[in-house]
Amino acid sequence: MTQMPGPARAVLVFGLLILSLALTNIGIAHAVTPELLRAEVLAGLSAVILMLVAVLWTRANPRSSEQQELMGEQGLNLANDLPAIQQEELAWGSHMLLTATPAATVLIFWQGRVILRRGLLGDGLFSPGPISCRAMTRQTTVSLVKTALFPGRAEFDPVLEGLPAVMICPLGGDGVIVLGGWSERCFSRSDELWLQGWAERLKTSLEQVSCPVGSPSQVSPST
Repeated sequence: MTQMPGPARAVLVFGLLILSLALTNIGIAHAVTPELLRAEVLAGLSAVILMLVAVLWTRANPRSSEQQELMGEQGLNLANDLPAIQQEELAWGSHMLLTATPAATVLIFWQGRVILRRGLLGDGLFSPGPISCRAMTRQTTVSLVKTALFPGRAEFDPVLEGLPAVMICPLGGDGVIVLGGWSERCFSRSDELWLQGWAERLKTSLEQVSCPVGSPSQVSPST
């Protein structure tokens, strides 16, 4: 009961109360008549329906997963060779993702290198693996609602080790935005739509810049 929403708990208590009164009533009755039996059946059905409503209410409004303890220091690492307008776009968008969604960390990979890390910072060198490449190939957002269920989750350990949920949004065929969440199943459909909308805007902005494509460089975590 402690995990039930308040209204659902009240409905459950009311159902149990009706059932208790019905049992008490038939227990102290001097004679069992057809009218009493009908009343008891109706009271019992009402109590069961109320308890069922309380259970369904709880399942329809499940308790949110608890935020997990993630290792890493808060910081911002941004490629300093980008023009000011792209740097401002990256700074604004990543700030909004970290404040308006349950994201713990943001990483952006573009044309062979990491151009932004923000939030909790990992210490690995990220390179797109099978999951990120599939997102770029299919041009669709991939959401790992519970990374423990996905064998390929190690691909995102360089972003931040132990992320319970990850969302990967393609930037055309040249990059991805990786969003790591604080808890399992933390990202909603509205978070996904917001990320996709900003990804389109960011891709258009980045395509205006001729990024160097030689030997890939990485934005190193701050120390």
